[in-house]
Amino acid sequence: MKKQNYSKIFDAILETVKHFPKQAFLKDILQALDFPVPKRSLQRYLAVLTKQGHLNALGKARSRRYSLKENEKKFLPIFFPGALLLQDSPLLKPLIPLSPTALSIQLNVRQPIQARRPIGYKREFLNTYRPNETYYLSKNIRDHLFEMGKSQDSQRPAGTYARHILNRLLIDLSWNSSRLEGNTYSLLETERLLELGKAPEGKNSMEAQMILNHKSAIEFMVESAEFMKFNSFTICNLHALLSDNLLRDQRACGRLRSVPIGITKSVYQPLAIPQLVSEYFQQILDTADAIIDPFEQSFFIMLQLPYLQPFLDVNKRVSRLAANIPLIRSNLCPLSFVDVPEQAYISGLLGIYELNRLELLREVFVWAYERSSSLYSATRQELGEPDLFRLRYRNLIITMIGEIIHKCLSKQAAVAAIKQKAIEVVILEDRARFIEVIETELMSLHKGNIARFRLKPSEYDKWLKSWI
Repeated sequence: MKKQNYSKIFDAILETVKHFPKQAFLKDILQALDFPVPKRSLQRYLAVLTKQGHLNALGKARSRRYSLKENEKKFLPIFFPGALLLQDSPLLKPLIPLSPTALSIQLNVRQPIQARRPIGYKREFLNTYRPNETYYLSKNIRDHLFEMGKSQDSQRPAGTYARHILNRLLIDLSWNSSRLEGNTYSLLETERLLELGKAPEGKNSMEAQMILNHKSAIEFMVESAEFMKFNSFTICNLHALLSDNLLRDQRACGRLRSVPIGITKSVYQPLAIPQLVSEYFQQILDTADAIIDPFEQSFFIMLQLPYLQPFLDVNKRVSRLAANIPLIRSNLCPLSFVDVPEQAYISGLLGIYELNRLELLREVFVWAYERSSSLYSATRQELGEPDLFRLRYRNLIITMIGEIIHKCLSKQAAVAAIKQKAIEVVILEDRARFIEVIETELMSLHKGNIARFRLKPSEYDKWLKSWI
């Protein structure tokens, strides 16, 4: 091994140890490093770093643990270049490809809550932002998103494009935004609820209310697209629609909070003084309304609204739908959060709350918009990359859809069959995505694409009569 490679390994080890709040055991370091190192080799490297005075070592044998010397901490960068996930993470291979910086934010906010330092609202995080001078999204990112999301309706009245895809948007955005709140409805159950008003047996009534509220809020945005701005009327009414019949005090719907609140599983404490909440709420809206670029507007509001937590509850839902206002108004593809893992989204927000670092949430936002625009955009410049998940489960997807069609299953029966198949043959971490893919394919079936699933027109017509 060349000498310079030892230097890189030692640097990576030191940076990894730095991110453990107390001490790190050998097994912790082995798992945290983003490149394979034999256990015996790592033991030798740690011994060298300890002898040279870079590390403290306490205990013996298996109980031996390491920590960074104080003088080393001053010279190491804040973030380390390791592809880290926590030891108990169910997603060892994240769906969203993240940069080292984003991954290190994820590591920080997913430490045990006792290891994270309590922090309050930092006003400078908003005060230092200057519309059209400060940018959360680089020009390259904004240009890329525009190319992905532009439509043929760009010169038509605001909201034209969203109206063209409204039926699909209502289902996708209502389901995905609710899913990010822990809602257990499937995509097909959501479609059935929105189109037929039928809720499946055994589901919590609050889940149905959450989805129906999303539908009302999305319709409000699309119908008012030509006149909608970032002002208190728009955002407060979005909140009223999204929180309808979900808050204990119905009077809190559409009103700024007047009491302190906390964030579950976070050390972040939002502003508690009502006058300051109102002042910064208005500043956020004024700032957002002054931003020219629709994608910068979208990300700014998706970030700053939940950071302030202006309402008693339902703040994240408001921010996700409000992020669509500039996109709908500009006739761009909307952001429906399709495929976005709840864990990645929440970690991105915690990075804002606890560290004021936006890199992780920004990468989730960009990836989410790429996924959404691939569903809706009418102007594809080139073929996209194949979905590796669909490729991996291609035969199973074809078989499952064939079974549903041949058996003429209704939507309710199909939901149960898909869940059962997922339990039987799909690994745990892939089940939710597998169910979503099958349900999306079923919702997209028409006579022009059934050959993909080896179906005949007569089989399709027969099944369609039972698809209610």
